[in-house]
Amino acid sequence: MYILGISALYHDSAAALISDGDIIAAAQEERFTRIKHDWHLPENAVDYCLKEGNITGADLAAVVFYDNPFKTLDRYMKNILAAGADSRDVINRNFDTMFSEKMWIHKKVDTLLGVNSNRKFLVCEHHISHAASAFYPSPYEKAVILTLDGVGEWATTTISIGDKEKIKIKEELRFPHSLGLLYSAFTYFCGFKVNSGDYKFMGLAPYGEPIYEDLIREKLLDIKEDGSFEMCLDYFDYQYGRTMTNKKMEELFGGPRREPESEITKREMDIAASVQKITEDIILRMTRHAKESYGGGIDNLVLAGGVALNCVANGKIKKAAYSKIYGFSPRQVMREVV
Repeated sequence: MYILGISALYHDSAAALISDGDIIAAAQEERFTRIKHDWHLPENAVDYCLKEGNITGADLAAVVFYDNPFKTLDRYMKNILAAGADSRDVINRNFDTMFSEKMWIHKKVDTLLGVNSNRKFLVCEHHISHAASAFYPSPYEKAVILTLDGVGEWATTTISIGDKEKIKIKEELRFPHSLGLLYSAFTYFCGFKVNSGDYKFMGLAPYGEPIYEDLIREKLLDIKEDGSFEMCLDYFDYQYGRTMTNKKMEELFGGPRREPESEITKREMDIAASVQKITEDIILRMTRHAKESYGGGIDNLVLAGGVALNCVANGKIKKAAYSKIYGFSPRQVMREVV
């Protein structure tokens, strides 16, 4: 049985082909178009996967889209209602993608692969897709899965249990409160490109001192013992479809955001150090909560989502595992592999 997975219409479009549970091929569209973070329907990546499997679209039992467009639409519409009269920008920015692209993704797949009444088209919740990409290629039959990113349909963080072929979400944190969006907001504020320059922001942290940590905790975040949190949205504009941060953030940090490609100052280094420290604290709290709540008899932890690419935070989890703080075996802590 051949199944094609597709991720598209947000960032870093990709395709993967599996046969009876084995990965046959996987590729990102940018590798073929040479457009960095290409978000379009991955026609070239799909073609590559089919050729690697020596099959055609007619041989596919199913095509699975990585996101549930109807649930994403639900968030989109409720976000518009919450924004009220201030919703014009979010409508202008996302209307076409939402209504002319994602909602008709099954038609676009038929155009790409040819109409086939025997082939199923399925959608998967965003965080299940992330969790699957970490858990199924891992060597574990059972594991706790922590997924952290910007936002899926509604979820921004989930704790799941992977048990053989099944994955079940146990807890989730929802938009607009998001560790990924918080990190992206500061990436933007420090002059780097969101969904592209986040690794630069992480790499900047060792050059600074976390002198803004207390300020961020006091003004921007209410962090709970289990790692869940609420953000003070007065300082952010992503919920309105505009820039990531606004004038209040500039006032809080004593000046406007750094202009891209301009000189990096001590302020940006210290902001990066502060945000990195808070990110690590939140992830470690979540890891401890996941172990205490769902890790009885489970020694394995896998991580997924964009925030799980924070290698420094991963190192802190591994160090905590070595010291037996959170109970997961140090050899059994994995990050997302796809």
